[in-house]
Amino acid sequence: MTASKMIIVRHKVGLHARPAAMFVKTAIKYTSQITVENLCNQSEPVNAKSILGILSSGVEMNHQIQITAEGEDEEEAVAALCELIETNFGEAH
Repeated sequence: MTASKMIIVRHKVGLHARPAAMFVKTAIKYTSQITVENLCNQSEPVNAKSILGILSSGVEMNHQIQITAEGEDEEEAVAALCELIETNFGEAH
């Protein structure tokens, strides 16, 4: 089984620099295999636990991404990563 959700990244720098590091740090907490796909540039899914993978996906502000997790904590992993994005990585909107 897998858990998956589409979400729009609203952070001003997208998934670059500090937000990318926070995203990877959160993903690493889970045992599930987690991938991120940038739906705006049809990039291949990348490993959410890899900072280079996240940076190479080219996610910018207002890009829609697909987060997919497969494993024993897949639902929790997707929920946590979506919450991180929805709360703008702890910054004011």
